[in-house]
Amino acid sequence: MTGEHSSKQYDMDLETIRSKVLLMGGLVESHFHDAMSCFRTGNVEQAEAVILSDLEVNRLEVSLDDMCSHLIVKRQPAANDLRTVVATGKVITDLERIGDESTKIARIARDAHASKHNLAMFSGYETVRVLAHGVADMLHQALDAFARLDQTKAVQLIAQDAIVDNDFRSIMRNLITFMMEDPSTISSSLDALWVAKAIERIGDHAKNIAEHTIYIVEGRDIRHSDYVATKQEQQN
Repeated sequence: MTGEHSSKQYDMDLETIRSKVLLMGGLVESHFHDAMSCFRTGNVEQAEAVILSDLEVNRLEVSLDDMCSHLIVKRQPAANDLRTVVATGKVITDLERIGDESTKIARIARDAHASKHNLAMFSGYETVRVLAHGVADMLHQALDAFARLDQTKAVQLIAQDAIVDNDFRSIMRNLITFMMEDPSTISSSLDALWVAKAIERIGDHAKNIAEHTIYIVEGRDIRHSDYVATKQEQQN
């Protein structure tokens, strides 16, 4: 009976952590959306709100890390259970870093507006708009795959990261061309480049979340492997 009670309590504790992780995920999703919105509009108040709200993301990271540590010490999970806790801790770290990247975008938007470059900034937004929409979808799908422990969705998501990387390189080449042809675009082009890089990094973290999900389900660390290509071949 004691073992059964302990197992139930562990499940309850882990579910509490997972719920808070998904809450944190929803928060960083919202911050990314708001950061891109103020980059488009130059809304300084919205940018300041995104920057300030990163403090809440940081507090959640610290709180959740502490909960994971206490769960390991108190319940001493083994095998699959320990794997789940460790992977969840890594998801928490990736979410916090997504929050950091969204804050970078908000700061760029705020500073560009203060420098009276908001018209040029709007064209910068158009440069990264498609990339931002694709990465926002990746992040949403990554959180959904983690919530459902959906291995198939996680594999599909990881494959999308190559598209994001190619789009980023294309944006970078175009912006370099703009700056070379018209030096007056250097300031706004650099803003767009830093934003594009932040978006690309958010895509990387979304991919990481998908990899952690596969680790929970299969117990396989698929980083730096041909796992996704193999899975795609099997599906075809």
